Amino acid sequence: LILISSHWNEASVTHPDGSDRRMLMVCQIKKAHQNNWARTPYIPVNGAQRSLQHLINAIISILVYNRSCEDVPNVATCKETFNLYYYETDETKQPLLFPPWREGTYIKVDTIAADKRFGPGSKETNFETRDIGPLTKRGIYLAIQDTGACMALMHVRVYYKYCGPTEKNLAFFQRTIAGPYMSSLEETNGTCVVNSIPDNGERATLRCNSEGEWIVPKGSCLCFPWVWTGLYQDLLIKDTTNQAWGIVLAECVLLTAIQEITAQLNVSVCRVIIEHSLTMHLCQPPSRPVNLHAVVNQTTARLSWERPYNDGGRDDLTYRIECMRCQAGFLACGPCEDGVDYKPRQTNIAVTNVLVRDLSAYAYYKFKVFALNGASWVAQLDPAEADVNVETNEAGKSYELIIMNIILNCFLFHIVPTMVLGLRVSEVSQTEVLLTWNNPEKMNGKIRQYEVSLDLINLMGEVLYMNLLNTTTKRSMRITGLKENSVYAVKVRASTDAGYGPYSVPLKFSPLASTTPAPKTSADHVGTIQIIVAVIAGFCIVVAIMLIVFCCRRKSQKHKSKLDLEKVPMFVMGHVKNGTLSYIPSHKTYIDPTTYEDPARAVLDFTKEIEASYVAIEEVIGGGEFGEVCLGRMRSPNTKNETDVAIKTLKSGYSTQQKLDFLGEASIMGQFDHPNVIRLEGVVTKSQPHMIITEFMENGSLDTFLRKRDGEFTVIQLVGILRNIAAGMKYLSDMGYVHRDLAARNILVNAQLICKVSDFGLSRVLEESSDSTYTTRGGKIPIRWTAPEAITYRKFTSASDVWSYGIVMWEVMSYGERPYWGMSNQDVIHAVGTGYRLPAPMDCPQVQHKLMLDCWKKDRNERPKFGQVVASLDRMIREPEQLKAIAG
Repeated sequence: LILISSHWNEASVTHPDGSDRRMLMVCQIKKAHQNNWARTPYIPVNGAQRSLQHLINAIISILVYNRSCEDVPNVATCKETFNLYYYETDETKQPLLFPPWREGTYIKVDTIAADKRFGPGSKETNFETRDIGPLTKRGIYLAIQDTGACMALMHVRVYYKYCGPTEKNLAFFQRTIAGPYMSSLEETNGTCVVNSIPDNGERATLRCNSEGEWIVPKGSCLCFPWVWTGLYQDLLIKDTTNQAWGIVLAECVLLTAIQEITAQLNVSVCRVIIEHSLTMHLCQPPSRPVNLHAVVNQTTARLSWERPYNDGGRDDLTYRIECMRCQAGFLACGPCEDGVDYKPRQTNIAVTNVLVRDLSAYAYYKFKVFALNGASWVAQLDPAEADVNVETNEAGKSYELIIMNIILNCFLFHIVPTMVLGLRVSEVSQTEVLLTWNNPEKMNGKIRQYEVSLDLINLMGEVLYMNLLNTTTKRSMRITGLKENSVYAVKVRASTDAGYGPYSVPLKFSPLASTTPAPKTSADHVGTIQIIVAVIAGFCIVVAIMLIVFCCRRKSQKHKSKLDLEKVPMFVMGHVKNGTLSYIPSHKTYIDPTTYEDPARAVLDFTKEIEASYVAIEEVIGGGEFGEVCLGRMRSPNTKNETDVAIKTLKSGYSTQQKLDFLGEASIMGQFDHPNVIRLEGVVTKSQPHMIITEFMENGSLDTFLRKRDGEFTVIQLVGILRNIAAGMKYLSDMGYVHRDLAARNILVNAQLICKVSDFGLSRVLEESSDSTYTTRGGKIPIRWTAPEAITYRKFTSASDVWSYGIVMWEVMSYGERPYWGMSNQDVIHAVGTGYRLPAPMDCPQVQHKLMLDCWKKDRNERPKFGQVVASLDRMIREPEQLKAIAG
């Protein structure tokens, strides 16, 4: 440092590594009005500042020792701060006294206060870090002003952040300086590695964020076709000299890929031996895994294999498991059920063994193991695979395990219970029936529960609707909520600690028709003989008849009492959607209006018809999916009171489908009753125009409301807003309703700042488009709020709603900022797919951002349920000290 005041003293101290280090000291605390300056030499920015359009921030870290003045007598001034300044210039050499040593000339960074003061002889120090910039010139000077402190400067470090050179998607990216702002994303073009060319002529790019991290990959490079086939070919190269082989090959292949080679192109034929290329391995996918085998134990399979013979010469080899369930003989295979569990995981596996659990008993499975590396995704071939067939309830494939399994089956017991016997129905009425059954012939342990499955079938025996399986610990169940004049098929299976056994023979019955008797078992036959013998004996001895009648009556009373315990509604007919059985709990459950044969019936069941004369439209306040949205007044039929309402009208010239969708939305809203879900007042369907009438929310949509009130709320108030939304979504999730479009724009706010979930349209249809959006009839919905699995696999669940809720949290804490800012839809998909997550908004509590990140877990099973989200927000409200730690 250049000392401008004799009061700064230079000294040497011994560093812990044994070397001598210089430091500056000042301690003029016995004299008032101190103004002691020290300045650095010229610090060139060099590559850090590239142009006025590409600015950076510099970071200054200072190690300083601040001494306490309490033990010093006759102190005139004793401050615990010093001032830090900087000065930008394009001149590399300046006079000693230029720029002038006064505050107005320099840009002040901060007045830096000591975190701690130390006594004489202490070796402790304070460490401070400050950002400066954006910088616009070629270099800077730093200056430090002492105004009466007792301190020593141990270390001053000036640096900036950058993204280091890296390879991504077969493209190499040079070192790139990070931008000056939190939201800065510096785009950098990549160069394809040797033996690869740009995909579709589009250059690969990466973006460098303000923390010096590469994110948002876009575009890629593809390997040359000859790399995949492994065949020698005659390549056409330019008639030039002194060029590296990689460049020549790239020009040649790129040239032949664009147009047909003609004599006018000044080219010559040259034979090239491809295998001599040292960089060829960069573009090779691996061969298939070897020695794949499986060991089966009850309903669990352990898969093991060995590395491929050829790993492509790369060090990023991983594996992926595919599970297929088959019919007997491993025929007609399809994807496994969702409940199958993989340890450690199903994809991106680095080890050579996987434990697959929760398979079905007595089932046939085919497992495929795929080998992949960094070149696999750009290969024009399917990944190499190995497969193995597995039959559950086999002990394994080794001779020792097979022999053990035979011994267990022959001399001990079966692993799971056998088939349930004697399934029968009784007490049949128009809407309910009593179902009873006997124990399995071989229980093979203690029966934990029975599982009952009920299907609605047609006259041909084809299943129309299926219910989620209900369970009981008894050998009877009363089924209610049946449809008149319908045919059902019911089956039962038993479960022990080892798993479920096979289902019983399905039993068909109709509430108003005679039942189809179950096949008679040996137990039934013996019971029939015993009854005949008892009747014959009764005719012979009158006393025996009286005793038998008395005993039978008591037994019947006990049996009936036992069955009465199960007189609760166990089934309400549901339906299958997306291959998943709908859950039918005992509480109120959402019913999809599309399952009604007559949509008008759903409107009657779930909505209230309002006379058009009771409703008056006052003004149009917006446009909806089906027509206009208006502010109106609704008069109560029994009183003269009027209330403000929101009115959605169905536009004239509507199609039949638009009318069904319009009324379907009303049928959905009419099923909900929660303070944080928009309330349906009623519908007008008997006159034109058709109307949906809801409560009026004075403050409109949440995103617009927050942008207008930027910075006006406390953190606790924002948490309260999020708690409202989470409570509403928990209610919808508990009812089995998946929203699919949860965003701040679909949350409405009333005059009391209570937030309510809205927008329950039926007509969201997924599109195959380059923007990866899904569409409603009325407008596209961007993918910024949608979970990755919903975009990729069209799989919308409550877990995908939780992902969307995390985005809503970010919107609320940022006062309505647009998620992912100006990034395109494709960039968002790439960024999220590669692990990028939105950073914490300004002044966002750390606990809030952590909850957002939990909602954005890639594995949907690891995301919290809405009940857990509500509980977390309640804890934040009860313990506001959690909100003091700011993220980042």
